[in-house]
Amino acid sequence: MFTEFSNFERAEVLTQALPYIKRYNGKIVVIKYGGNAMVNEQLKQQVMEDIVLLWLIGVKVVLVHGGGPEINELMEKLDKKPEFVDGLRVTDKETVDIVQMVLAGKVNKTLVNLLEMKGGKAIGLSGMDGRLIEAKFKDERLGYVGEVTKIHINPVIDLLEKGYIPVISTIGCDKKGNAYNINGDTAAAYIAGALNAERLIMMTDIAGILRDKEDSSSLIPEVTVTQAKELYKEGIISGGMIPKVDCCIKAIDQGVKNVVIMDGRVPHSILMELLTNEGAGTWIRGDKK
Repeated sequence: MFTEFSNFERAEVLTQALPYIKRYNGKIVVIKYGGNAMVNEQLKQQVMEDIVLLWLIGVKVVLVHGGGPEINELMEKLDKKPEFVDGLRVTDKETVDIVQMVLAGKVNKTLVNLLEMKGGKAIGLSGMDGRLIEAKFKDERLGYVGEVTKIHINPVIDLLEKGYIPVISTIGCDKKGNAYNINGDTAAAYIAGALNAERLIMMTDIAGILRDKEDSSSLIPEVTVTQAKELYKEGIISGGMIPKVDCCIKAIDQGVKNVVIMDGRVPHSILMELLTNEGAGTWIRGDKK
């Protein structure tokens, strides 16, 4: 516990973080938040504390969130069985209404409230606000699952300039008034790209890219885009990690400086990643440093 440290040790910790504070001060960091870190109440509190701390030291944090477990919970209460195709939720008209209620309503406003309670200033947005996430039908088998066609980023920039933490739920829309369920990783990649973010942090339920998916000690700490594509061929990046890494590469292609996939279940992993030399998870970067 922090209380076990002497005052000198506390001061040492802060001075060691100083170069990283200087590096990220005034820079935009997009955090994709979901998975078990979102369900576990203690972890949720710690994530919000980390975000507020970063905001207080001058980092422009944008929080993009999912809410799959909460959507499933409401669907079960309504006797509606969740269906998935290739890892994406089949979203009929009734389901997209449920997704909108849960993500833009309950989850988004809960996170905004928590950030405010921790001492931050936050405002919630959905991808429908200001037509932030414009989308179209991705695949007729999936119903109202959206493929991003355009990001109108000005509402987010306006909030950052006024000193707020934007909290974004990933609901998209089209010009005909349809609402779409947008994959959270995909939305975060597009938003980070539109903001030319310094870093995109993907919080997941595993340590990062592992050489052996059964061994967390086999973490690959850093890969370039080209090396990541080789790991696809070798079968090291497989299953559910493929679309996640695809989103990371998409973000880099759109101008994000670097992306990190890390385990959101580890307490204060965001601070370890941004404010220490060790970092946390797998750092994915372009081929040129």
